[in-house]
Amino acid sequence: LAHSAAMRPDRSRVKRWGGGGRRMIRCLRTLFYAGLALAGLGAVAGVIFFFTAVRELPRVPEPLSRIIETPPTEIFAASGERLLVIGGREAVPISRVAPDFINAVVATEDHRFWRHHGINKLRIVKALGITLFVPGKIQGASTITQQLAKNLFFSFKRSYMRKFRELLVALQIEAQFGKEEILEAYINQIAFNARSHGIEQAARTFFGKTASELNLAEAALLAGLPKSPTRYNPYRHWERAKRRQKVVLERMVAAGYISRVQADAALLAPIHLVAPRERADAGSYFLDMVIRDLETTYGADIAHHGGLKVYTTLDPRLQLYATEAIQRGLEDLDSQLPIPAATPAAEAGVERPQGALAAIDTKSGALRALVGGRAYRQSAYNRAIHNQRQPGSGFKPFTYYAAFEKLDLSPATLAVDQPVIIPVKGAADWKPRNFDRDFDGPLVLKLALMKSVNTVAAQLIEQVGPAGVIDAARRCGIESPLAPFYSLALGTSGVSPLEMAGAFATFASGGVHHRPYWIARVEDARGRILRDHIVGGRRVLDPVKTFQLVDMMRGVVDRGSGAVVRRLGFDRPAAGKTGTTNNHYDAWFTGFTPTLSASVWVGFDRARALKDRRGIGITGGRGAAPIWTAFMRKAMEGEPTRNFTVPAGIHFEVIDPQTGRRPDALTRAPLQVALTAGQTADGAMARGETGSLLIPPAAARMPGAGEPAGSEIVEEDLPLEN
Repeated sequence: LAHSAAMRPDRSRVKRWGGGGRRMIRCLRTLFYAGLALAGLGAVAGVIFFFTAVRELPRVPEPLSRIIETPPTEIFAASGERLLVIGGREAVPISRVAPDFINAVVATEDHRFWRHHGINKLRIVKALGITLFVPGKIQGASTITQQLAKNLFFSFKRSYMRKFRELLVALQIEAQFGKEEILEAYINQIAFNARSHGIEQAARTFFGKTASELNLAEAALLAGLPKSPTRYNPYRHWERAKRRQKVVLERMVAAGYISRVQADAALLAPIHLVAPRERADAGSYFLDMVIRDLETTYGADIAHHGGLKVYTTLDPRLQLYATEAIQRGLEDLDSQLPIPAATPAAEAGVERPQGALAAIDTKSGALRALVGGRAYRQSAYNRAIHNQRQPGSGFKPFTYYAAFEKLDLSPATLAVDQPVIIPVKGAADWKPRNFDRDFDGPLVLKLALMKSVNTVAAQLIEQVGPAGVIDAARRCGIESPLAPFYSLALGTSGVSPLEMAGAFATFASGGVHHRPYWIARVEDARGRILRDHIVGGRRVLDPVKTFQLVDMMRGVVDRGSGAVVRRLGFDRPAAGKTGTTNNHYDAWFTGFTPTLSASVWVGFDRARALKDRRGIGITGGRGAAPIWTAFMRKAMEGEPTRNFTVPAGIHFEVIDPQTGRRPDALTRAPLQVALTAGQTADGAMARGETGSLLIPPAAARMPGAGEPAGSEIVEEDLPLEN
């Protein structure tokens, strides 16, 4: 009995197991039907997606060469004048193209081109993996056929639907045409630069020969350009273009088109570029910037082949005046320097000073004129936007504004120009010096800025702190890196003329900042608006304190280091600031009227002093201010005279600039200052007793406020009378 009882199953355990099994079966059944339903919905969605895509699929032209017949991109000035047309191709049959170029393009762009049928499945899988699993990176997978198919789509909106349609068109092209026809159409539509579309134009533009005459080295160089015609432009970025050429040659070796020996020989082979044609004589630097903007925003294909209409902010009249002012100003500078006269025989090995100018509408931020060098044909490097050169004392207005805002000082506050020693935590004491190595004793802040006194600016930043000055500069539109050191007050961090013109425009507009822009509107080939700049400013500075600073900068132009502007005949209301850096490497003048702000820089591309034949340094007042004046005199012709708007609460007083009090019998040159209702000319100093330092050195130093090892003292301009 015991044995039989042991052999009987435990009914409770069987019951429990049976109930769990049934639940599992029901769960699996539910999942199966749910998956089946989802698959059905997916299939229906796929069918709908497919037929939607097919219904709006563009027709492939016959013959295929017509696929590259797209309307040209046109760039217009603010006046409506057409500045440049990008587009137009000179098609050649593939039989008249050097085989090395064909092989280079295939190896670089689509090495499985001869084997696939319009799409590269392995490339798609690889690109999908990189896009999904590499943060911040999106990998393309287009074949040559897919890239050619893009020409049939005139919508610039990137979407999965458009990508799917491109894939379908690529399959249609592959089914309808042969590989050589597809490749022929492709190489005749590639953009190599703004004026070279198709291999025949590119061969003539860069090497002065036909496409059939290209050698391996030249073919590899050209095959690398379509990825980014601006970035790899050999005229402007030779080393970058050579690195890209090396990539192309390596891919040709990997694809089996050439041997390692041939690749090495081609990389070392000399390449002779023909002289670039001058484009749009007065606006080439500006146009380069516009094209780069379009390429960045819409991609090179659309920028060069999309039939865009681009309306810019360029004023052709001001652009012409700016170009003439730079060229004549630099010619005058050449005559003062110990370099030979500019003749063809003397040009070899002679480095000449360069210059840059940017002019901005103060009420909108529109860029009206831009010059990036003395001659675009000689150098396409745009110094107006890329050159990070120290502005010297041209940076002091930001220091003074920060002091007004944080220390509640006024233009009549008394300071002392005398030797200053500012302790720096963890570094040697900072001992700023004046340009003329002399000291004037007590003087008000307005006169200190007019005479560009370094010791006073140093005391101001010591109290405000570098962070306060950086904050003021950032609000005005300075975006370049600014080192948080005390020497920042004297302009030791690099900026560009475009930044300076935009930042000073903020002063001119009473503290309202308009971000500089150069493209007002972009339309596609069908007239649809892709970009439309809406003018809108943002108040970033106090209007009363801003006007006090502007009034001080008027003093710079009327009686200070920028008085050469008046001597050269510019008599309209204007304000500005000169700048000269250590060893006279850079000379600046940035100034503005109520409607136009312009910044001028001159100097050598390499670190070399601007010194005349007597060894005397060229300052901002001597090198840059005359160029600014020549431009502004012409630019303001026919414009009504406008004064700077005086905000409510401002009154003017005449004071003795050495005492800060009302003039008396001993006053030699009275000075008018702009004060608020709560400010008076009473000879008050910022801190301390009369005759002491403006700011006593603080006991504690803010972190990071020390000077960099080996930092130089930045010099400034001599007053006009010197």
